[in-house]
Amino acid sequence: MKKLKKQKDWIKYYEERDILKEVTDDPADLILDDGLRQEILSGKRKRKLKNVTIKVDPLQIMAIKKLSTMKSIPYQTLVRHWLSEGIKNEMDAVLEGKGGS
Repeated sequence: MKKLKKQKDWIKYYEERDILKEVTDDPADLILDDGLRQEILSGKRKRKLKNVTIKVDPLQIMAIKKLSTMKSIPYQTLVRHWLSEGIKNEMDAVLEGKGGS
């Protein structure tokens, strides 16, 4: 029953939006650190992810899923990216003596 409702939600989402207007033929430049690039190409890069449980406002989840759809990436990947950027920014701020947020 929930799966059917979820499917109908997606159908409604795509029917209400003209996502083809969001698709572009512009090239995307991707730049990787040389060390990371070599690890990926050699198959040596192995990440182990750990599941965590947090309480998040359902509206935030909906917004994250919408943004991830617009960016054409899985929503969990987007959240991991945001976490990584936030951690990096906080570490930089602490190391610079700013104390972070």
